[in-house]
Amino acid sequence: MCLLFFAYDCHPHYRLILAANRDEYYHRPTERAHFWDSHPLVLAGRDLEMLGTWMGITRTGRFAALTNFRDPSAQIKDAQSRGGLVSDFLCYNESPDQYMLDVVNNRTCYNPFNLLVGDSTSLLYFSNQSSSVKVLGPGIYGLSNNFLDTPWPKVQKSKQVLANYLVNRTVVEPQFLFEMLVDTEFAQDNELPDTGISQEREKMLSPIFIEGTEYGTRASTVLLIDRDNHVTFKEKSFIQGQQQGDEVGYSFSVSEVR
Repeated sequence: MCLLFFAYDCHPHYRLILAANRDEYYHRPTERAHFWDSHPLVLAGRDLEMLGTWMGITRTGRFAALTNFRDPSAQIKDAQSRGGLVSDFLCYNESPDQYMLDVVNNRTCYNPFNLLVGDSTSLLYFSNQSSSVKVLGPGIYGLSNNFLDTPWPKVQKSKQVLANYLVNRTVVEPQFLFEMLVDTEFAQDNELPDTGISQEREKMLSPIFIEGTEYGTRASTVLLIDRDNHVTFKEKSFIQGQQQGDEVGYSFSVSEVR
């Protein structure tokens, strides 16, 4: 996952309104979102190389999402798979607080990441490029490949468009969020971040929707959780900007089943 923007606990009819793009190399094998046979309560896509995932939700309302934190100088040898941070939270019943404590204690085992975990009562954020967990309050947030709400152009733009869209809006239309997610506009050169890669690559990675020759947006996901704990989850898959197959959609109510 390389960009997600979301409104948390700040809309009268929705607890969470989230839109996200997962960017990855086109050759990396992936399963689109589905309920996992091994853990039937888990709805998520799957990275078939390391068997983790980048974002998902469970029928009991547990949610997690991850982005890589872009810093080539901070890569470590024999790092554990970051996708396991999401799948482990989804597959088991540890509270968000306790799970994040475990992640903090093991943060040096992973290459740089950002992690969101939550349930029906809380949403937490942590990056292993810092040392503290943040409990999120009501608001509109954006997360890409740096700290939460770092003012990169695509983060700022997506947050602002979402905020404008939600003004006086009772019902959120997933199609509008999908339209936001296919924005291919590049950032201006003077607005590009400096994350330790070439300016050419910074430019290529600057749109909300990325269409590189070998790397780009592989999936767009919309997740809505309303105040009655009804979940709407929709996903589209892409290769080089071309949609692959039909949109995947799931709808269910959060239960207390374990």
